[in-house]
Amino acid sequence: MLEETRQQPEALEKTLEAGLASLADLRRQFEVRRPRLVTLVARGTSDNAAQFGRYLIEITTRIPVSLAAPSVLTLYQCPLDLRDVLVVGISQSGESTDTNAVLEDARARGALTVGITNESESPMARIADFVIAARAGREESVAATKTYSCQLMALYLLAAALGGQVQVEILRRLPDWVQTVLELEERAGEIAERYTFMARAVAVGRGLNYANALELGLKLMETSYVVTERFSSADLMHGPIALIERHFPVFAFAPPGVTWPSTSAMLDRLEELKAETLVITDESNPEAAAKPARLIQLPIRCIAPEGPCDLYTPIPYIVPAQLFAAHLASIKGLNPDRPRTLQKVTLTK
Repeated sequence: MLEETRQQPEALEKTLEAGLASLADLRRQFEVRRPRLVTLVARGTSDNAAQFGRYLIEITTRIPVSLAAPSVLTLYQCPLDLRDVLVVGISQSGESTDTNAVLEDARARGALTVGITNESESPMARIADFVIAARAGREESVAATKTYSCQLMALYLLAAALGGQVQVEILRRLPDWVQTVLELEERAGEIAERYTFMARAVAVGRGLNYANALELGLKLMETSYVVTERFSSADLMHGPIALIERHFPVFAFAPPGVTWPSTSAMLDRLEELKAETLVITDESNPEAAAKPARLIQLPIRCIAPEGPCDLYTPIPYIVPAQLFAAHLASIKGLNPDRPRTLQKVTLTK
């Protein structure tokens, strides 16, 4: 898991360059068949990436996005009217049975389909009309790291193909940003030691980084068996904050921009409750660094010159969370590459 986390700069660069080579063809297809709706279908870590894709595509293209419920088709046998809909399947292995079932049914019903997968010879790659390949290379660890970040990169490319306000020149900076963030590994490991006996926690993010809260929570559950509830900062304040008491662990993604005021208010409330809060931010949000909480501050400035200033934060922000989770598992004497009862490919119906 740690080695594959460290491989992300190269994997991201390969995913971006390969995707850019085929971007024009996909853009032309969308110009001919502009979708009225985008539906994303995925499971597990890929479903967390889909949550990011929902925010990204709606923000940058104004096209409504939904997250598919595969059981509507696979269990309830209720196919949907998908005319003029773009259906996007996301799967590391490309073998997710229910994801592929939705994708195949959608294509048969006239939808345009795109597959985002790390395996170019997978069933998903054969089913979809178009494929945006995650060029992460083989991922050995059951706990996904580099495939998640490459899926996020592929979703930026999809948004760009849909005419979204995504700047390729900033996407090209992401591998270097991630390389810089990887220098925080020692600090992430040191902080993880404080959480050796953690049994439950809350992970919080909002907007574009809500997906990272979901993903960090999943990693803590998969690799260290920590029961981790996952919320947006807004949802946390609507009831679940009752969970929080003195020394309760809370992990918060705190980029600058439109989500910061509500995140800041949440952090103030957590301080009043004496929670054990760890904040992930970057140098472009000095107000977060001034909060009385434990801090991982990325030594980069992620502000986007156009659009929401947190638009390009999710990929670099997930890296310290991945490092933290991997080191915590190691400190606890667990193997994050082979979590109990889990396999790399999960087949569900």
